[in-house]
Amino acid sequence: MDALTDLDDATLLSRHAAGDPDAFGELFRRHRDRMWALALRTTRDPEIASDAVQDAFLNAFRRAGSFRGESQVTTWLHRITVNASLDRLRRVRPTSDLVDHDPVEPRDRHHSVDVRLDVQAALAQIPEGQRLALTLVDMHGLSVAEAASVLGVAEGTVKSRCSRGREAMAAILVSPHGHDAEDPR
Repeated sequence: MDALTDLDDATLLSRHAAGDPDAFGELFRRHRDRMWALALRTTRDPEIASDAVQDAFLNAFRRAGSFRGESQVTTWLHRITVNASLDRLRRVRPTSDLVDHDPVEPRDRHHSVDVRLDVQAALAQIPEGQRLALTLVDMHGLSVAEAASVLGVAEGTVKSRCSRGREAMAAILVSPHGHDAEDPR
């Protein structure tokens, strides 16, 4: 019998659906950190992200038998996590306009921390669709096709949202007010 760590994701999901008590645990171990990062980028709140990841993996656990294999298991998990994150956001009303940020690791330099905070602040200012597309494509490395599948939109929509989002972020990052520093507006 193969060790679970040697099996691909689709095989693990099939084995889970067939009753293997350890197969889903291996899928969770492999993908929890990536799904956490996705939920955190989507919700911008560690508590909401934690709840969303829990919801997502419970949904995946329960719906494993309905996985049709038309996409990668990771793409399927991304879609479930994004949906769980958006569901959580719809239920929770933010109590503060403060932007949360990832804890800073001691090895980070001040400049890289400043850049990360600037990028996170800029992401928070662009529309949700653009933010999700950029998060999936630019931060999580999904292809446009995979991001389209996760978001349930056409590939052209993802390309358009990424393009518009990058333009908007560039304008925000040039100046904190979204315009050139020389423009007095």
